[in-house]
Amino acid sequence: MGDGGGVVMGAERDDTPVLITEAAPSYEEQFAARKRKYMIMMGLRLPCLLLAGLFHHTWWLALGFVALSIPLPWMAVLIANDRAPRKVEKVNRYQRDARAIENRRVVEGG
Repeated sequence: MGDGGGVVMGAERDDTPVLITEAAPSYEEQFAARKRKYMIMMGLRLPCLLLAGLFHHTWWLALGFVALSIPLPWMAVLIANDRAPRKVEKVNRYQRDARAIENRRVVEGG
């Protein structure tokens, strides 16, 4: 008998599945990722407004925080509704050699 020949046993084994395909993530995974991005962006709006209230005595800083919080809902909706781009697939088509001389016979007359 040999030394085991690369067999992984017991605690050394990793049960994480291996991705063996180039398939796109499922709709549920894409939706969960978009939902997470939306929640993060909308969650950033409240701190911006609170910081604007805290810095009300420095008008330009408060105005900057308010201005930053205004486009956040719009951007959050755009990003949340955006799907991953479709995968570009290379089409396997026959390409003839352009240098090859074709053997054509031209018949004139009639």
